[in-house]
Amino acid sequence: MKRTLLASVAFTALLAAPTMAQDAFDLDEIVVSPSLAPIDPARTGATVEVIEGEELQNADTSLIQTLSREPGVSFTANGGVGTNTNIRIRGLDTSYVGVRVDGIDVTDPSSTQTGFNFGGLTAAGLGRVEILKGSQSAIYGSEAVGGVIDITTMRARGLGASSELNLEFGSFDTYSGSFGHAYATERGEVALTYSRFSTEGISARAGDTEKDGYDQEMLTASARYDLTEGLTVGGSLLWRDGEVEIDRSATDNSGLNFFTQRGARVFAEFETGSVSHRLAYAAFQSDRQDPGGFTTSFLGERETLEYRGRADLNAALSLNFGADITDESFELPGTSGEVETRSVFAEALYAPTDTLDLSLALRHDDHSIFGGSTTGRVAAAWRLQPDLTLRAVLGTGFRAPSLYELYGPYGSSTLQPEESRSFELGIEKGFAAGHVRATAFYSEIDDLIGYDFVTSAYSQIPGTTVTRGLELSGRYALSERVALFANYTLTDAKTEGVRLERVPRHDLVLGLDADLGNGFGGTFEVQRIADVEPSAFAPAGHKVGDYTLVNLGVTYDLSDRATAYLRVENLLDEDYETAGGFNTPGRAAYFGIRASF
Repeated sequence: MKRTLLASVAFTALLAAPTMAQDAFDLDEIVVSPSLAPIDPARTGATVEVIEGEELQNADTSLIQTLSREPGVSFTANGGVGTNTNIRIRGLDTSYVGVRVDGIDVTDPSSTQTGFNFGGLTAAGLGRVEILKGSQSAIYGSEAVGGVIDITTMRARGLGASSELNLEFGSFDTYSGSFGHAYATERGEVALTYSRFSTEGISARAGDTEKDGYDQEMLTASARYDLTEGLTVGGSLLWRDGEVEIDRSATDNSGLNFFTQRGARVFAEFETGSVSHRLAYAAFQSDRQDPGGFTTSFLGERETLEYRGRADLNAALSLNFGADITDESFELPGTSGEVETRSVFAEALYAPTDTLDLSLALRHDDHSIFGGSTTGRVAAAWRLQPDLTLRAVLGTGFRAPSLYELYGPYGSSTLQPEESRSFELGIEKGFAAGHVRATAFYSEIDDLIGYDFVTSAYSQIPGTTVTRGLELSGRYALSERVALFANYTLTDAKTEGVRLERVPRHDLVLGLDADLGNGFGGTFEVQRIADVEPSAFAPAGHKVGDYTLVNLGVTYDLSDRATAYLRVENLLDEDYETAGGFNTPGRAAYFGIRASF
């Protein structure tokens, strides 16, 4: 079931209080990410993939593996779990992807190109992930040219108490566990999750046998409470701490990195007449340490004060609007920087008929260094038939240079913001046994920022970078017990005719889900990646290129509340690399038990 609650927060004292209405736990067919307010996915032109909790839990060792099997999503990793990992949506990498956890922007202001490292994030404690694709600057501002990943942690399954427990062990001396507890009444809810992950890992660098381990702890909390009939308060907390062993070079396999991430968000929702309002304050800090490295510490901080309003002007027209102020700063040994962005935005949602939904979003960002930038998005969803929908989106975007690109040791103060345009057209058909969907996409970015190895500094790459392609996906029930699922993405990504590195041209996933009877279930999956352009600096003998992964999963219901599972990743022990000179795990098996009560 698809359920989404607006942003959350942790006040343990609410456990005993009566709370929000029953229907707050039954918000079927609602998504948060495509609009300034939650919306029925059938009524948005934007392409959004939704992965629910049961699909997330125990599906993979890391979350990025699960995300990469969605159409249009791929990744590269500098080794095993915990290493630096770059997500790509429709060919655009981490620096163009916004990431939020319970409403907190968790992209790192101190990273080279403001982004989020998915390398060590597991699905433990997560309740839902939305993948919003295409340029979203009109909704989210800078760093959302490629899309947005919106993550919601565990929530109560209904009124009363609910808990989840997961324990797992497997290859590479990997051990993980998570526990989540939530409680809800008719006026509020509270949830708390804790997870721990530890592995001896594999050698990150090819040609080396010394294992590079990874350890992580993560704690999240969320709550909301109806103080009165028209006033709700709440918020969320995030704490994540870890360490990862690294190989500094081909001749030096020693090194240890540490990181701590802290985030918090509080909000208040209220109504005045026919207008609803939300005020929110969020803060995030990323502290990374690399003793012995060229740069030994990276501190990034962000604070955001936000207002959002909504007014239903009539049965067919509603208006979302708001403003925010975001302050970002970073600090490295010997250098620091800070930037403030003030934004105003609005979105009109218009349904001229019962089968057509239109939206127009506009946003103006006033950057303290680069001045004003205005972006827009026009989207339409036309339900030609009850089971046939045509979608279209046209949008513009921008990405301001990161603080590291401007002031870091390889930075340049002459950089200017990148500007982008994007378009997509999709059609979705449902039928009794399943559904199919096809989406054509196109985006272009002027003066993309990249690292210049000649000048040893970040610089604008002359010309226009174009990513275009086609996404196909579907699911078909072969019988009451067996379902076939598949998706394929064709991506053509080039700058002035030169292909972008590490972007797969072909990405195919084929699989079967089966109810085997007597409490047993199974999943068999094949993923084929083909035609990848390696980095120009990949070492001789690298293994970046075509590869095929086969994954197998078996579950057994111990009871109606507990399930045991066995997962085998890379069943055929494929030897491949996603980044030249960096290993990927071979065949691996994991056994676990998950329970809900």
